[in-house]
Amino acid sequence: MDIKDTITLTYEDLEHLRIDKYLASLEVPELYSRTLIESLIGEGKVQVNQENVKKNFKLSNNDIITVELPEPEPTGITPQNIPLDIIFEDEHLAIINKPAGLVVHPGIGNRDNTLVNGLVYHFANNLSDGSQDLRPGIVHRLDKDTSGLLIVAKTNRAQSKLQTMFQNKEITKFYRAIVVGHPKEHEGTIESFIEKVPNNPRKMRVSDKGKWSITHWKVIKYYHFFSYLNINLETGRTHQIRIHFQSKNIPILGDTVYNSVEASAAMLPSHNKKALLSLLNNKLSYQALHAFSLGFEHPITGQALYFEAPLPDYFENTLKWLEFNFAYEDE
Repeated sequence: MDIKDTITLTYEDLEHLRIDKYLASLEVPELYSRTLIESLIGEGKVQVNQENVKKNFKLSNNDIITVELPEPEPTGITPQNIPLDIIFEDEHLAIINKPAGLVVHPGIGNRDNTLVNGLVYHFANNLSDGSQDLRPGIVHRLDKDTSGLLIVAKTNRAQSKLQTMFQNKEITKFYRAIVVGHPKEHEGTIESFIEKVPNNPRKMRVSDKGKWSITHWKVIKYYHFFSYLNINLETGRTHQIRIHFQSKNIPILGDTVYNSVEASAAMLPSHNKKALLSLLNNKLSYQALHAFSLGFEHPITGQALYFEAPLPDYFENTLKWLEFNFAYEDE
C-alpha cells in the first residue's frame, strides 16, 4: 500500500508508557482511534528508533517514533451533482437536511443517485472513510422515505468520535410523526428486540431476539383517528420507529411497507375512508416521519450544537389536512 505521509515524534517523558496508549493520548487527527493505532502497529507501520514494536512496547525518554499513514482507498463512487441542504459545516463535520425519497448510500442494484454520490461531488476528498465500504462520511442513516437531519463526518477522527458518541447515547435525536390511531397513553416508551424478517432482509419485525430497541414518544396533538407525535430515539435500529408503532397498531401514516393504504383506510369509519384514500393516493408522497432535531457536543471542539430542520411541505400540508378534516371541534 502506498504511503500517504509519515509522522515523526520524540517521546519526552521519564514514565515508561506503552506505545499504543501514548499514541492514543496525543489526539493526532490522523490517529483517530485505538483500533487504527493497533492495526498500524500490527502491520509494522509504527517504529521506535527504526525498529518494529508490539502494541505493549514501553517507551523510554528520547525514543524516536515514526508512524506511516496509508493512502486512503478509492471510494469507487461516482460524484453526482445532487442538491444538498447543508444546515451546518466546518472542517470536521456537516449537518444535512435529507429530503424524503433520497437513499442515503449505494447498495446492491443502487449505485447512483444517493446522498453519498452528492456528498462525494460537493465535498470531494473531504469526507471520512465512513462506517462501511461505499459509505464515505456516513455516521448514521435515515430510511429512503424519511426526511430530516443527518450528521456527515468529514474526517476519520470525527467519524470515530461520533460513532462512540452514538454508542454512548450522547447524541439526542427527535423525530416528528403522524400515526393512524391514538396511543393508549399521552406519552410512553416502547421497548423490544428487533430482527430481520426471515426470507425478507428488507423488512424488520418485533421479536424475542435480535437487537434491543428503545423508543420514547409524546403526543403533540390528537385528531379524530390520528395523532401527531414527538419521538425520541434512545437506540437507532433499522426501521425502529416504523416497526415499534406498527407493533402497537398505530402505524406511521403513509408507510406502505408496514401498513398498506387499504389497511390504513380500514382503521377509519367508512364515511371517512374517501378523504384518507385521497390523501394517500394524491397528496402524501412519503411516510409522515421527519428527523426534526439533533443535539450533541462537537466531537472535536466540544462546542454544544443543536439543529432543527423544518417540516417538509408535504408534512405541513398533511397537518393542515388533518386540521380541516379531523380536528376536534372544542379546540
